[in-house]
Amino acid sequence: MKSSWFALILAVLSTEMLTSHCSTVKSPRFRGRVQQERKNIRPNIILVLTDDQDVELGSLQVMNKTRRIMENGGASFINAFVTTPMCCPSRSSMLTGKYVHNHNIYTNNENCSSPSWQATHEPRTFAVYLNNTGYRTAFFGKYLNEYNGSYIPPGWREWVGLVKNSRFYNYTISRNGNKEKHGFDYAKDYFTDLITNESINYFRMSKRIYPHRPIMMVISHAAPHGPEDSAPQFSELYPNASQHITPSYNYAPNMDKHWIMQYTGPMLPIHMEFTNVLQRKRLQTLMSVDDSMERLYQMLAEMGELENTYIIYTADHGYHIGQFGLVKGKSMPYDFDIRVPFFIRGPSVEPGSVVPQIVLNIDLAPTILDIAGLDTPPDMDGKSVLKLLDLEKPGNRFRTNKKTKIWRDTFLVERGKFLRKKEEPNKNTQQSNQLPKYERVKELCQQARYQTACEQPGQKWQCTEDASGKLRIHKCKVSSDILAIRKRTRSIHSRGYSGKDKDCNCGDTDYRNSRPQRKNQRQFLRNPNAQKYKPRFVHTRQTRSLSVEFEGEIYDINLEEEELQVLKTKSITKRHNAENEEEAEETDGAPGDTMIADGTDAIGQPNSVRVTHKCFILPNDTIHCERELYQSARAWKDHKAYIDKEIEALQDKIKNLREVRGHLKRRKPDECDCSKQSYYNKEKGVKAQEKLKSHLHPFKEAAQEVDGKLQLFKENRRRKKERKGKKRQKKGDECSLPGLTCFTHDNNHWQTAPFWNLGSFCACTSSNNNTYWCLRTVNDTHNFLFCEFATGFLEYFDMNTDPYQLTNTVHTVERGILNQLHIQLMELRSCQGYKQCNPRPKGLETGNKDGGSYDPHRGQLWDGWEG
Repeated sequence: MKSSWFALILAVLSTEMLTSHCSTVKSPRFRGRVQQERKNIRPNIILVLTDDQDVELGSLQVMNKTRRIMENGGASFINAFVTTPMCCPSRSSMLTGKYVHNHNIYTNNENCSSPSWQATHEPRTFAVYLNNTGYRTAFFGKYLNEYNGSYIPPGWREWVGLVKNSRFYNYTISRNGNKEKHGFDYAKDYFTDLITNESINYFRMSKRIYPHRPIMMVISHAAPHGPEDSAPQFSELYPNASQHITPSYNYAPNMDKHWIMQYTGPMLPIHMEFTNVLQRKRLQTLMSVDDSMERLYQMLAEMGELENTYIIYTADHGYHIGQFGLVKGKSMPYDFDIRVPFFIRGPSVEPGSVVPQIVLNIDLAPTILDIAGLDTPPDMDGKSVLKLLDLEKPGNRFRTNKKTKIWRDTFLVERGKFLRKKEEPNKNTQQSNQLPKYERVKELCQQARYQTACEQPGQKWQCTEDASGKLRIHKCKVSSDILAIRKRTRSIHSRGYSGKDKDCNCGDTDYRNSRPQRKNQRQFLRNPNAQKYKPRFVHTRQTRSLSVEFEGEIYDINLEEEELQVLKTKSITKRHNAENEEEAEETDGAPGDTMIADGTDAIGQPNSVRVTHKCFILPNDTIHCERELYQSARAWKDHKAYIDKEIEALQDKIKNLREVRGHLKRRKPDECDCSKQSYYNKEKGVKAQEKLKSHLHPFKEAAQEVDGKLQLFKENRRRKKERKGKKRQKKGDECSLPGLTCFTHDNNHWQTAPFWNLGSFCACTSSNNNTYWCLRTVNDTHNFLFCEFATGFLEYFDMNTDPYQLTNTVHTVERGILNQLHIQLMELRSCQGYKQCNPRPKGLETGNKDGGSYDPHRGQLWDGWEG
């Protein structure tokens, strides 16, 4: 009996010891998503975003604090890309989870933060979804390039957004709808430190007031974007920075690549020195971001929120400095512009893990929604990356039959302006022209203008039915009476006489009499007894004005008004003596009296110019306002608000006037030069063309109309280029070249150390025809880039053998593979939603031995390529 009790007690003790021992060795990797006492609280989410931060040029090598926190303490995504290497399009994709062709933000200017964006896509960002489910959302930093600060985007409870593009000093932010200007004081105005302080203060305050409400914050830094102003304590770091000198550095020209790469030659010594300084300054700006990450981490640890917070670190796109001879910039489809850093740290994320799958900027929004426990909306093109982090429950630890994760291995890279679609009438015409002839004749004969027997004015064709019952189109025969009338009126119309106002009136100088009339005229001139007529002028009304000369000035006086007023002045001495101009400026005149010399200079101006009802500009260029504005703060504030409203109203009016001016330029009527002998020949040529068009067969009228529209489009484009060229010549802008995106750098560009003192230079970084669509594939066996440019140029790079994309090997790719790549590219260009935009790897579906991303037996071949 005693032995049985002893055995029972021993069994209970051993069970408790085993349980306690297992609890002490349990790995943090297999803990639940949140701690036991906080399972009812959703995790916080912090997205840290940098501007123009590269991976290929080694910018992360100097960010030791960030790498320790995010790389060692979280998951690293080594194949992270953006779908468009441009600021505003990429940021719009991050917010909406959509490709560029689905949110229509193609460049940093066109449609960026436009009314259509605000009405259609901005109400569907991830912030709106999280805000509706109880998250306290906050945004700090750069938003979109063209954001003007006049409104708070939907979904954000706390808003501190930068107005316009990245700046470190002398910028304006919108703080919850109120604009706030900042200067050049590092302690108060340095942008990186400012948004770091604001975000930390907001997190502390929010958790103190709402301890059980989750927070989602976005901290969007301006670094390392230009103007690359670093904090003073980092201005002497990295004097010998050379991480940007890669195998593709100054590898130019590239005649096997698209146009801008062929145009760009090797850099000059001043360009190469600039790239060295630029790389150094970019790394210096990232030091403040590195400190910001450490401060953020320490704040979360102090508040006990670190284990319940997901931190995501990434950039909007990459950057190039000297690669392929391009001095600086982005917008290229190569890896140095589309690869970005991407880290995630949070509950159940294995520290130090590496994820090889492709992740994109369009995956950010679905991932944030997934962390918050929300489903991905069907219109988002990206997918949540949480399934790649192996967030398994403890019970599944020893499971051996895990399914292989199916994930994309190909994505779309697109960049450029929206291409114009063909007009619908052209398509209908082409479709109707493909009908059989008898069907087209039947269709035309149903129109009323062909059903009458040549009775309508100007009718050229008529439909008739032959003996067999078939419809025919015959040309109308003109009667003899109509021909006689045309002969009598032909001479008048050919000489330019017309009742229409739009026709040119060249007077009688170009009138040429007929041959008998000229003969009679010569006989009349030879007759000495012919009566000579003298002109007779009869004044039938009173004189309205009188010209008077007084002290060297000629004045036109209006005699019809009660008071004599000087309307127009014309100075005689001013044209030859500049001293009189100064004397004229000193002459006092009554308000409203102006005397103009040569139509340009004014004399007798009033003593001051009234700008507003309370402020004037004096003749010495000083501004004077009423005393009330200097003494009353309320009056000063009201008058300043009035001036701001006037400025906004005038800016809107100037914008409207510019649109009207552009419209008038596009609709400018043709001018005729009557001094040219070929004027009437030109008119005859136009009439001949109209006559020829009127005699065209109805089947050919549609085709000629299409050609006419094409010619008009080309002519308008040519005129636009000429106007731009004249504007550049007028401004003396030698750096700006047609069709190229260029910049000028001088000694005044950088306002913080280290300074640039080697003088100014010009460099071109991109071109207007740099519009492309690319396939980027990364899997176990393939690693390539295939691009189709709007110019028709093709590029193909195999990164397994050419990791720096030095050589375009499209000529070595078989035609069948090119066709398959084109079909896959066209499918992605038109995809909508994550089901269409994330095709399954073909190797998993078809069992190809190469495991590639394309199936040679999929669909029909495209016949567009040759060779």
